[in-house]
Amino acid sequence: MFQSYLFPISYAFMTFPVAALFFTLPFLIVQYRKHGYINKIRAVVLYLLLLYLLNAFYLIMLPMPASRHNLPPSGNTIQHIPLQFIQEILKEGNFSAQQPSSYLALLREPAFLQTVFNIVLTIPFGLFLGYYFRTRWVVCILLSFSLSLLFEITQITGIYGIFDYPYRIFDVDDLITNTLGGMIGFRIALWISGLLPKIEQLDNHEDLAAKRVTFTRRSIAFMLDAFVWLTGLTLLNALSVSGAFWISTSVFCLLVPCLAGGRTLGKWIVRIRISTQRERLRLWMLITRYLLLYGLLIGMNRLILVSSQLDGLTSALATVVRIAVLLGDMAFSIHLFIGIFKKKRVLFYENISQTCNVITWPEKKQESAKDVTNSVVN
Repeated sequence: MFQSYLFPISYAFMTFPVAALFFTLPFLIVQYRKHGYINKIRAVVLYLLLLYLLNAFYLIMLPMPASRHNLPPSGNTIQHIPLQFIQEILKEGNFSAQQPSSYLALLREPAFLQTVFNIVLTIPFGLFLGYYFRTRWVVCILLSFSLSLLFEITQITGIYGIFDYPYRIFDVDDLITNTLGGMIGFRIALWISGLLPKIEQLDNHEDLAAKRVTFTRRSIAFMLDAFVWLTGLTLLNALSVSGAFWISTSVFCLLVPCLAGGRTLGKWIVRIRISTQRERLRLWMLITRYLLLYGLLIGMNRLILVSSQLDGLTSALATVVRIAVLLGDMAFSIHLFIGIFKKKRVLFYENISQTCNVITWPEKKQESAKDVTNSVVN
């Protein structure tokens, strides 16, 4: 019987890296937005929660039928009698109050082991609710019951229509035992919370003014900005607007940051902005920064496309253009790579424009409300 549990658990661990990959981007955005930085303890707990949910899902759903066109169930698909599992345990184990040996026999009965499994299944869920989310016991009951109900509905619907017929029954006793397991986990969390770092105090000794804007943070802001910028560029191209590239770039990289205090949409989401250490941010600084970053680098790469469309350009000259662009890209990549590992991570366009990225945080949420002035590679 225990071998049947190892099979879905192994699937959960195999698919965890893929699930973590999709989970990471929203996780980072929420953490930057809510807390201003990434706390390692918080990250470990949330990834453990993801791993637990994967294990719970596979334990409930596997094994599946060999074909989605499975046969209809031979009996009832709904067990609606509460505490029916008690009668099944007593019946299968031939329990007798006058025979102490029958007590131990119960521990080996499938009905008893299934009940224990249903309780143990949601104990970690209650632990997470009690320790990390700090929910009240009423909320824990509701959420544990909701999680169990989600599992039961998924089973009775054949995973929402993927299979022609349900391959597991809807058991009201599962709702009871899963909810009980959640409450047990909740109580355990209260008992051991004194031995673990307090979640509500993780940020008490963190000084955002001493933290750097990480490469990961700026990359996320860049990806979000690139999506918005490309959407605008595509729209302008669809309308056949001449100079669509320069118009969209100027609006998004110059006009928007100038009006929004150095923020773009992506930077606003992850709570960073463009700033300067010497004086207030000026328009010429933004022009210099983005003219070097986007105008030079992206515009340089556009020369390849332009050169291929010029009929009068010789093949030798076109080759020279491509080589020059390639060398420029390689030089910037090396500069970027070196900047990642340098203590003072200032890129050439930041140095020339006298700008940098800083963390922004509401003054009401930090005692010393100062922006981080350590520039980090984008």
